[in-house]
Amino acid sequence: MPRRRIGFWYRFAAVICKPPLVVLIKRDWRGMEHIPAEGGFITVVNHNSHVDPFAYAHYQYNTGRVPRFLAKSGLFKKGFVGAAMRGTGQIPVYRESTDALSAFRAAIDAVERGECVAFYPEGTLTRDPDGWPMTGKTGAARVALQTKCPVVPVAQWGANELLPPYAKKPNLLPRKTHRVLAGPPVDLSRFYDREMTPELLKETTEVIMAAITRLLEDIRGEKAPEKPYDPRRERIEQRRRTQAQSGRERTQAPAGKEQESGT
Repeated sequence: MPRRRIGFWYRFAAVICKPPLVVLIKRDWRGMEHIPAEGGFITVVNHNSHVDPFAYAHYQYNTGRVPRFLAKSGLFKKGFVGAAMRGTGQIPVYRESTDALSAFRAAIDAVERGECVAFYPEGTLTRDPDGWPMTGKTGAARVALQTKCPVVPVAQWGANELLPPYAKKPNLLPRKTHRVLAGPPVDLSRFYDREMTPELLKETTEVIMAAITRLLEDIRGEKAPEKPYDPRRERIEQRRRTQAQSGRERTQAPAGKEQESGT
């Protein structure tokens, strides 16, 4: 299947974005041979900085297979931003859809047209305190199982040193290095032609996230935590801690009042 031309809008964006990226960060890019030369595929990438979509897009742009990122459908509707999103071929996600697969219909269509769709499977910036990938959401797994396309895991590190997660000011000096490592496609064949249950999607997503994490271990030269950070589990634990603290305060309050009345 022929791949889509890069087009005016993507080249225009590259002209604007590449010069500051070249100035601000050095590059240590590996694994470009794993980016398919033809046909539709998915890349699944860890997310640890508001800068890394631009830095990663620069990496993949240089392979000749530009990534089409997923974004909220509302961004495509009006003004210059909407024109740029449409012109660069970014992928709208229809979160208002009641059918989870329909929410990713545009991504499925793009893969079937021979495009590369870039997923941040964590869904947001990692909240792991040490920057490791969190548990993933199932969107990439849904598209992968529906299309049976190659799923290329990619790890990146360094943009987060330029602009840490949730930071407001960049750390410009010393000049940071953006490290990217793409690996061979994840083997998901054992999940094909099975009912797309929540359990299957969860298992598929865990396999995808494990592949990304192994690549990041290679980049960082250290082991990731045995269990990935799970925001939902952390919220539950935080709620329990808050409730336990409130309970202790309620049980201690009467004793304190009695002491005050006896003085």
